Amino acid sequence: MPPLEIKKYPDNVLLKKCEAVKGITERERKIFDEMLFTMRHFCGIGLAAPQIGISRKMIVAEAEERIIKLANPEVIDIRGSCNMTEGCLSIPGVTVGIERPDRVVVSGLNEKGEAVEVKANGILARVLQHEIDHLRGKLIIDYRRRE
Repeated sequence: MPPLEIKKYPDNVLLKKCEAVKGITERERKIFDEMLFTMRHFCGIGLAAPQIGISRKMIVAEAEERIIKLANPEVIDIRGSCNMTEGCLSIPGVTVGIERPDRVVVSGLNEKGEAVEVKANGILARVLQHEIDHLRGKLIIDYRRRE
């Protein structure tokens, strides 16, 4: 399978709020698999559906020996704080220091269509928050604009 094209800023799909996923079918499972393959191909640790041109609430992440595939992810609990530099496959060559909670609980639908809660800390917590930002049309450069 070839990797999908990563949309680059200022592509309009990256700036829009995504639509909720109504259910997990074979189509969504295929999208999750293609997203994971594409993310790995480009040496990323997270990818959101708008980054491949799909304006739907779907993310994948791989960090700390965990693979996460979620539809309609929402942060439901946060703790702590940590400032780190982040990059983005959709904005090559740009990094931004961003302060985020360092522990989160995220709810969503897994690839089987089951409602799940994912508890994460460290890098995985950061990746999940970064990808959820994408679903709202928020990019790392939006944090830089506030400085």
